Amino acid sequence: MFRRFEGHAMNKILKDIINRFNVLQGRRVNYIPGWDCHGLPIEAKTLKELKREAHTLPPNIIRISAKSVAEREVKKQREEFQELGIMANWKKEGTYRTLEWYLFDEVHVDISNIAAGFIYRNYRPVHFSPSSRSALAEAELDYRDDHISRSVYVLFRLDARPASSNSPLAELCKAREGDVDLMVWTTTPWTLTSNMGIAVNPDMEYSVLERPEGRMIIIAKERLSALESIIGPNKELFSLPGKDLVDFTYRPLFPSTPRHIAPFKIIPASHVTPESGTGLVHCAPAHGAEDYTVFRTLGLLRAQDPSSLICHVDGEGRYSKGVIDAVGEKLGERLLGLDVLVSGANAVIEQLKELGGVLVKEERITHRYPYDWKTDKPIIVTATSQWFASLDSIKDSALAALKDVAFYPPESRNRLESFIRSRSEWCISRQRVWGVPIPSLHHSPTGKAVLTSQSLAHILAVLEEKGPNHWWDGSVADFVPQCLRAEFGTPNNTATIEKDWIKGTDTMDVWFDSGSSGICSESEGAKAYADICLEGSDQHRGWFQSMLLTATATTSETGAASAGDRTQMLPYRALFTHGMVLDQEGKKMSKSLGNVMSPMTIIKGGKDKKKEPAYGADVLRFWAASVEIWRDAALGPTVLAQAAESLRKIRNTAKFILGNIGDEDSRKGLVRVDAKDMSVVCILHFTLRTDRYVMRELLLLEDPFDDRFLKYFYLNKFFAVVQAVSRFTNITLSADILYAAKKDSVERRAVATVLEQVLERLIFMMAPLTPHLAEEIFYHQQGAIGEKSDGLSVFTKRWEPLSNNANSSLWKVNEVHEDMEVLSKLRDTVLGLLEQARSQKNLRSSLEAEDTVLQLILQRHKKFLKTLFIVSDVSFFGEDTSGSHDNEWVYSSFLDLPRTQPDGHQGIAIPGTHTDNTLVVRVRPSTRAKCPRCWMYTRPEENELCDRCTDALS
Repeated sequence: MFRRFEGHAMNKILKDIINRFNVLQGRRVNYIPGWDCHGLPIEAKTLKELKREAHTLPPNIIRISAKSVAEREVKKQREEFQELGIMANWKKEGTYRTLEWYLFDEVHVDISNIAAGFIYRNYRPVHFSPSSRSALAEAELDYRDDHISRSVYVLFRLDARPASSNSPLAELCKAREGDVDLMVWTTTPWTLTSNMGIAVNPDMEYSVLERPEGRMIIIAKERLSALESIIGPNKELFSLPGKDLVDFTYRPLFPSTPRHIAPFKIIPASHVTPESGTGLVHCAPAHGAEDYTVFRTLGLLRAQDPSSLICHVDGEGRYSKGVIDAVGEKLGERLLGLDVLVSGANAVIEQLKELGGVLVKEERITHRYPYDWKTDKPIIVTATSQWFASLDSIKDSALAALKDVAFYPPESRNRLESFIRSRSEWCISRQRVWGVPIPSLHHSPTGKAVLTSQSLAHILAVLEEKGPNHWWDGSVADFVPQCLRAEFGTPNNTATIEKDWIKGTDTMDVWFDSGSSGICSESEGAKAYADICLEGSDQHRGWFQSMLLTATATTSETGAASAGDRTQMLPYRALFTHGMVLDQEGKKMSKSLGNVMSPMTIIKGGKDKKKEPAYGADVLRFWAASVEIWRDAALGPTVLAQAAESLRKIRNTAKFILGNIGDEDSRKGLVRVDAKDMSVVCILHFTLRTDRYVMRELLLLEDPFDDRFLKYFYLNKFFAVVQAVSRFTNITLSADILYAAKKDSVERRAVATVLEQVLERLIFMMAPLTPHLAEEIFYHQQGAIGEKSDGLSVFTKRWEPLSNNANSSLWKVNEVHEDMEVLSKLRDTVLGLLEQARSQKNLRSSLEAEDTVLQLILQRHKKFLKTLFIVSDVSFFGEDTSGSHDNEWVYSSFLDLPRTQPDGHQGIAIPGTHTDNTLVVRVRPSTRAKCPRCWMYTRPEENELCDRCTDALS
């Protein structure tokens, strides 16, 4: 809820562009904005404002305050979204919030999932954040590469009398009476107090080394070279495969550790590799998912029995009293209450030093480590009792469902599918107050947690009658159904029930909260899935997964996931991933770095308007549409200034067009030139042929906005479309004929006809991207009558593509494009010569120059060429007169043009049967005076105006 940075704004803008386009197409868009109001961000902000820790306050106080904070933030964000120009029904009935009403729908989802066996309770290692005092999902982790740990190499002594006596190692142990050690390496020395075994790879080779003092150590043979500086001088006695080490027992690392609390033996594990460490891995199943899995597979742990795991870490990430049972009273008292990551780890290392002969080496390493994404503090892995959703039974269905989903960009499919494949369960419980409660009941005498479809149905009925807060405030006796009282032998009196039963305090993972929203929230016939889901690349670990998995879990049990009805279980038909917003230097935006830009500051300006000008929403929207959205995008003062300048040019183009063609009333007297007439008179008036070229370019410009947009191809080309619009308005259009020609001339009417179409297309093309600008243009196009808010919106009109026009085929003629390609090359040559003259201070304006072109075939296009070249005149001459001019300066260049085509086509610069198509282009000072009306240097000295302006005014 607190992501009010550019990434959040970019996400909302891109969604709004899609929605607005579809509205212009005449489609009904069912867009329901919503807020995930639960979770750590709101609770953390609430506690910060209350200046208290969560455990010092009763739950109802936190919940009342959190609700107030959430509602305040919803109101603030709603206003900010409206500032961004996000089109939606922003009234309360048009939005949703995961607040009170949401509980009932989500519990209904829980009932179906529990009935299908998807949700269960387990005591096992999970990601746990001491700073948040809660379990975390993988999606709530940030991995940092600069974490520093104190790693240690330690020795575990093999038993002197191993169970097996048929191997060289067994004989060695007996002969040397326990002088054989196993060397392990760990980056979490605080977990050594929970050691239960040592893992080896049965397929790897291990060396038995003798050191000068007579002690022997065992490490992986492939690690000998890497560990040479650690182990020092040694002699290899023999080697043996890892499988021959399996089942050897060893002594606990700490002498006061009771032998009966763990197997303390070597176990086989395929996850042991020779890439790092010693090839022997210290196993603490309470603090490592791989260790836990291996121990469960080997039958070394009892299912659902917390006592079979050695775990003595409390909810604050500190050593609990259980550490005394694990390492003895003396060391246990020393460790009790220390935070395991820092002071606890330090104390363990000091104890290893004191033991003597155990610690081989300690070294600090910088490595990748998970952090709590909200508190930015390191997390730990520790065993706790949590609620899980089993994914093994549904992930095949989820992966099958993704086959029917379109991914943009396509490579994002692999990322999401790999995340789904790698997950076997989902920890859905959180140790927080603010959230949807997991309505479990706990029987104190037996320690059993109960969450069944029957108990949930009873609890839901109570909450629907007395309100959702009753779960927190009401008596537990209200929630224990008769069937549970009978099953556990609880008498039907309130005092006994309140003594024997406790309500669960865990809340639902906010990702489950969010993922269920697509299933729970229905408004005005909205379906449970969306046509498109558009989020940032970080949501492959979050919302993309949670939406898919909750939808699959809910529908699989009812059979909706059958092949013939698969779309019914999809939360989305297409999935779009956009990049993250970086600062101008390409760094991630972070409050700690001080490089965060607020969208509201961009829109309204900062305190210092010179440093932080107010750009308005359209500039931010224009920037969002102009980047390659599937990549990370940079944003900063320079980027914003460039976006503002590009948008200013487009706006000026609209002003220029409106100024020349007027509003709806003033255009009533315009006699438009039909496309067929443009082509008929093009021989006499080449300008009309360029009008056809402009119409052709306009068709091409509008092309990406066609029906392919609905298949989401267009979104990948936002940046290309924005660039094309900018290029079209800055380069393609010319104003000279409008200013200088007769008002009723064919040339001027043709240009006005084209500009009318350009403005119409420009309004529709820019409306989804920059709606404020589009509405402003539309308001003036319609006559600027009354207040803007009182008039019709451009979004009440339907966008009819120019390609539907009956004359569109006349504008698509390739000959027009081929001709203009040749002339564009010629234009570039002329402009290059003009720049040479300007750089040497021979002219200030290009209108002071005229061109001479060595090619008689171009003479019939003379009127158009001077407009194209932005010069006052163009003259033509033959090779025999190329040097006859006497000027103070002349710049020349040569240009090779295309030769005659096989079909005999003679384009603009293709002189019939000639094979030599080299043009000589020269730029020289104009020989005539400046016309005060058109500013062209085409006026004879004795006349007041040039011939064209004289004719126009007559």
